[in-house]
This record gives sequence, structure tokens and C-alpha cells, in this order.
Amino acid sequence: MTAEVEFRLPRAQGGPNPQHLFVTLFGDYWWARAEHLPSAGLVALAGEFGISSASARAALSRLRRRQLLSASKIGRHTYYGLAPTTRQTIVEGGSRILSFGMDDDPAEWDGTWLVVAFSIPEDQRDVRHTLRTRLRWLGFACLYDGVWVSAGGSAGGDASAAEAKAVVRECGIRDASIFRATSLDSVGGDTGRHPLSAWDLDQLRTAYQEFIDRFEPLYQRILDGDIRSSEALVERTAVMDVWRSFPGLDPGLPSQVLPAGWPRHRAREVFASVYDALGPLAQVRFQHILSQHAPGLAPLVDHHLTTSGPMVGIGVSRP
Repeated sequence: MTAEVEFRLPRAQGGPNPQHLFVTLFGDYWWARAEHLPSAGLVALAGEFGISSASARAALSRLRRRQLLSASKIGRHTYYGLAPTTRQTIVEGGSRILSFGMDDDPAEWDGTWLVVAFSIPEDQRDVRHTLRTRLRWLGFACLYDGVWVSAGGSAGGDASAAEAKAVVRECGIRDASIFRATSLDSVGGDTGRHPLSAWDLDQLRTAYQEFIDRFEPLYQRILDGDIRSSEALVERTAVMDVWRSFPGLDPGLPSQVLPAGWPRHRAREVFASVYDALGPLAQVRFQHILSQHAPGLAPLVDHHLTTSGPMVGIGVSRP
């Protein structure tokens, strides 16, 4: 598969994005079902997030045109469901996102870096963008233009190298090399860069801390029984929407090179606690809204947990 025909789900944007929201809701509560849901019910669900009927219907239409949703009609009423390719893509990406941070330091790092060096003609900017996006998803970062690195020399390095090779091949890039290297003193003196400098760890730490500050108090409210089902549906989507960005931001660097007190583990605990605890209430709200438009389908709504598979609750999978 080349970069030009690569399958993509909607990108998350600031504020409620209707297309992203619909794929998220399907992934969280309807990913395993083949039945289509009525557009009126989906529009009503979007209203829970402050999205107007016109914007919701336009988003459903665009998702159908993009072949991310399939559509059917019964009389004058339109129904939507996940396209098979969308469902598979969500499952693949969701498995990583729901398990991200579960094993904070899975293997002893051997001190080597996995390097991908490539050259792409200037007139193939879309290909370059796609490659960079997918390398970032695998935990790589840009050290120099055309040179990307990851801490892929650990016990899991072989898998990382194979994944990087597959990405390069799928993007149709011929001028590329993948190899392992150790970091020596820079030849260029002050102009040289240590591989670790490819990541902005201060910014990442701040993002984790903001996540913890935002959602940790919410978990206490859940324990206190201070959450209604309507808020549960919105907040469960919110915690997933933020958490899903971390696998693309955090390369999972080994503890040997991370600053002391790295907050990924605590953020993971907060995410899993909030997401799992809100599941039953959010499901109740989804069922209540759907029952007003399709009573026979409402009992089929279900939620999953971070510890259950094949899971998935996001609008983005592998880039």
C-alpha cells in the first residue's frame, strides 16, 4: 500500500470534531456490531457534546463519502455503521492505545538506537509527511532532516526494526536505510546532537502532568458517586481523546535515559481508572438516547475496559 492511497481516520482537532467523535463513539460502544444505527440517534448523541444537528449530519455524510462509515436506508430513514476496514483499523490502533503505559519498562535496554535514514524528493511532500507521521507512531523522532531515531535496540528491537521496514516499504520509499547505532561523543563539537535531544521531554512531562491534574479529581468524583450518566459519556470520551495522543508523543524511552519521577506510569493509572469506571454509566446514557430512536438496538450497546480486548475506543489508529 502506497502513501497516496493510505487509509486514514479523522484527525483529532481542538474542540469537538464531529467526524472524530462519531468514529470514537462507534469504537467505544458499537465496534463489534454489524447493525447500522439510525442517523437520528447518532445526531442526538452528538448533541450531548454540543454539536448541532446540521454539523452532525454533515459529518456523517462526509464519513460515508470517505468510506469510513457505510450507510443503508429503510424508507426515508438513513442508518450508519462502521465500514469493515474502519473497524479493523480501529482495533489495531486501539490495542496499542489502551495498553500504552501498562508495562513501564518492558525490557533491559542495551544502549543502542534504531536509526532510519531516508531521502525523499521535494515534490513528494505528502509521502514525506506520511512517513514521518508513521515513524512517530512507532516511537521515532527526528534527529536531523532525513534521520530519525528510536531506542529500538532493546529486546524488542527486532520487532521495531521490522515495523520500521514495513512502514518504509508501504510508503514506496526506495532510498532509505535502517540500522542500529551507539551514541558516541559528537564529531561536530557543540553542533552535534545526542539522540535523546530528538525529543522534548520537558514538554512531554508537562503534557502528562496536565493530564493528571485534569482527570485525577474526576476519579474522586466518580468514587463519591458525583457523576451522572450524561457527564460520564462526555468525560469518558474526553479522557480517551487526550490519552490517545500519548503513544504518538511518548516514544517509550527506557528508564535509564528518562528524568527521575517520570509521570507516564501515574498518568496511565489515572487514565485506566477513569476510563474503566465511567464505562457502565456512559453505556447507560448511550442506550437511553438510542432507545428513543431504535429501541431494539439499544440493549446491544456495550463498553469495553482497558484490560479487555480486542477493545478500542478511539477515532485514530495507526496513522
